Amino acid sequence: MTPDHDPDALREQAPPYAPPPETQRLIDELYREELREARAMKPAEKVLAGQQLFESACRITLAGIRNQNPGLSEEQCLEILRQRLVLQRRLEETS
Repeated sequence: MTPDHDPDALREQAPPYAPPPETQRLIDELYREELREARAMKPAEKVLAGQQLFESACRITLAGIRNQNPGLSEEQCLEILRQRLVLQRRLEETS
């Protein structure tokens, strides 16, 4: 029987990815550096960084909405973004 006809073949999962040890060391060091920088920030700087992160995420999401819906106006794309933000807020409130 070919794998295409074996329903259990669909249940198999690839093994989890593990980067090479030297890459993992670099990842760990970059993460520790980010932690040190975040801990050194003043509270006002942390608030500003959070706002900048949120705005960046909105720009990326809006770009994805435009890409998925090339015929929509800017206002329609912004409305979809607003709807997604409302949905996210609702999901956070219920979980």
